[in-house]
Amino acid sequence: MAIIRVKDAEICLLTSEPKHIPPGLRGPGRVMPVRNGHYLRSFDVAAPSGNEFVIKIRQTVTSPTNFSVILGYKMPGTYSVFRLRRYNGKHTHTNHLEGEKFHNFHVHIATERYQKAGWDEESFAQETNLHYDVNSAIECLLNDCGFIRSNAELPLFRDQP
Repeated sequence: MAIIRVKDAEICLLTSEPKHIPPGLRGPGRVMPVRNGHYLRSFDVAAPSGNEFVIKIRQTVTSPTNFSVILGYKMPGTYSVFRLRRYNGKHTHTNHLEGEKFHNFHVHIATERYQKAGWDEESFAQETNLHYDVNSAIECLLNDCGFIRSNAELPLFRDQP
């Protein structure tokens, strides 16, 4: 039996916990250094509770739809990061426990069930049409994961009058 590092209830609390948007994460001023054929960037994230998180962005230089935007929780007292969410580009993914396979943009979600089965915590994924590139994936992460926005930063919706 595999070790469960974080249970579902805590995953939900950590994901929805209010967090500050790190400077430089959004917008055209974001600099992404290149290493081994990938744009890579990491941002430390502070939460008013004192919990520490990290956002990691990886995008293949030659294939813009091959990317990951990850929200990780820095496990207290360790150097370990528990991946809560991962917003991925378009490629084939298999949910091993369900036997599902798809080729699309998708969101990985940490689950106790996959940890218990010995897979990585965020091995389960769901297809999505809410993001289509690295910038829209960042916006989805901010919308889904408790990030605090000022009124000026609230997302705009096209279907509103």
